Amino acid sequence: MKIPLIALLLQGIPEQIAVVTLACVIAKLPLKLNKVLLIGVVLAFCAYGIRLLPIPFGIHTIILIILLAIFLAGLGEKDIGRSFFISLVTILALAILEYSCMSLLMVLFGFASEALFNNLVLRILVGEPQVLLLFVASLLLKRYFAKEECWKFEPEVMQD
Repeated sequence: MKIPLIALLLQGIPEQIAVVTLACVIAKLPLKLNKVLLIGVVLAFCAYGIRLLPIPFGIHTIILIILLAIFLAGLGEKDIGRSFFISLVTILALAILEYSCMSLLMVLFGFASEALFNNLVLRILVGEPQVLLLFVASLLLKRYFAKEECWKFEPEVMQD
């Protein structure tokens, strides 16, 4: 399915930046803004390019999971298996939030899913709450991990 360029810029890129942010938080990797932004933009353009190809819908998701795992490994997650698991969990979180937000907004505002394909502005606006929720989830998880870390006790080394 071809994505209009404006949808890529206003919905696709922010969504992928949120995905990378959540993946880094789950992996407990440092959030370096320039790297998160760059990887998010690269993933968004990869999804855009893949969707232009004559391949079945959903293949782009599999490719993005693999690319996200590779990027996580490059950012410092040494275990590639764990990188894939984190990528899967992150994409699952995206799918759950996307489905939940879309379903809720369709009920609240009374439009059908077909309207999303026919109305670009509506499609972009309906996609924004899930992006915001991904960032909120990242923030809450980062705070949780920070609290968890403060309760870890390191053994004191006695100095002679």
